[in-house]
Order: sequence, then C-alpha cells, then structure tokens
Amino acid sequence: MLIYEAIELNIDEKEMISFVGGGGKTTTIFQLAKELIFLGKKVLISTTTKIGVPLKDQYDYFFLKDLKHNFNPQNSTITILGEEIKGKKLIGISPERLDEIFTRNIFDIILIEADGANKKTIKAPASHEPVVPISSTKTIGVIGLDSLGKSIDKNNVHRAEILSAISEKALLDIIDEETIIKLVLDKNGLFKNTYGNKILLLNKADDEIKILRGTKIKKVLKDNGFKDVIISNIKKKEFF
Repeated sequence: MLIYEAIELNIDEKEMISFVGGGGKTTTIFQLAKELIFLGKKVLISTTTKIGVPLKDQYDYFFLKDLKHNFNPQNSTITILGEEIKGKKLIGISPERLDEIFTRNIFDIILIEADGANKKTIKAPASHEPVVPISSTKTIGVIGLDSLGKSIDKNNVHRAEILSAISEKALLDIIDEETIIKLVLDKNGLFKNTYGNKILLLNKADDEIKILRGTKIKKVLKDNGFKDVIISNIKKKEFF
C-alpha cells in the first residue's frame, strides 16, 4: 500500500494537506510527493515553519519569496516554495499566502509542513503552534511509536512541559498509550488549531510490539470518535 491509498486521498480533487506533530513529517511529505508525481500530479511542497533545505534531486522547481509570474508547472513535478534560506533551513511562508496559492489552482496537491518538532518523535503544541492554513482539506498528525517507553523530558519530547500538562503526567514519567491518546484527543493537543479531515499517523511501527501497542491506541481512539488512524512504518512503506 502507498501513502495516498492509506489516507484515502481522492487524486481527482485539489487538496491542501498540512502535517503536524513529530515522528517523520518531512519523510512522509516527500514520499507522498513522489507517489503523486508518478500519478502525473503537480505537487507543491512548502512550510509555515521551517524544514531542512531539500536536496536538488527532490524537486523540479524551487522558489523563494513567491512563485514566478504566470508560473505553470508541468505534470509530474514537485515545486518547493519558501521565504528564505537561513543556514541549512528553508524558512516558511505565511499560511495566508498558501491559502491564496491554493485558490489559484496551479497545483493538484499542496503539502505543508505546518509544525516544528526539533527532530523529536513526539511533541505537544505551544500556544502559537501549529501554523495551519485554513484552506487545508486534511491535517495529518504524526506521532512516532518509538516514543513509547521513553520519559517525558526535553531529550525525548518537544515541549515536554506541555505534554506533561495535557497527559496529566509528571515530567520524567514514562510515555505510554494513554499519553498518546490524551495528546490526540485534548482540545489543546496534537490537532489544536487545525482544519479539514483529521488523520493520525502512528509512525515508526518497526516491530511487533509497537504494532500491537499502536493497535491498542487505534482502538481506544476509535471508541472515542476519532476514526482515521493509520499505523505505519513510512520508511519501509508498511501500513497496519
């Protein structure tokens, strides 16, 4: 199965998909983009925060500040858009500009990294996070199942104090299934200030124990009305 199939993406409709959380957002975005250009789609990848500057073999067009006037990408291409490059990071553009680009119908699919995680596999959002364009048709929240069994501290969690408050656990307590469930369901949790259909990607399911624990999380979330949960190992293109 491919990512676009797992998230039940209607490839005949225009979509703006925002990614929040941790646990492999950037990898998921670029892998999904590759799948879509194989289907002949025009894909834009951008960010409202910042990402590592993409490698030259990861895109066909690259723009800073704005798209070229009257830009019309060819089919089966990836376009990158950011505000500026600082060091090794591509700095993002405003969500309002991405909303405006979406209305132009230049691209079939727009993929947005809308949240920073400081390379952590799990995060809780601060008051100003995430930064999701209101035109987003889907928001995919990503959590790495490799966070299970780790302690709630700054070495393992981005915004550890906030995750502690949301999960009602003390700092240095162990992350378990309940921690992730509360992070997903809380109004100030993973999907705070997001738009469109919400999909949870429980990523890094790289052994049977993680798959079983992910399945337990998925069942509890579904029992609480959160229906769209995918257990995955994106790097190996596996879905459970």
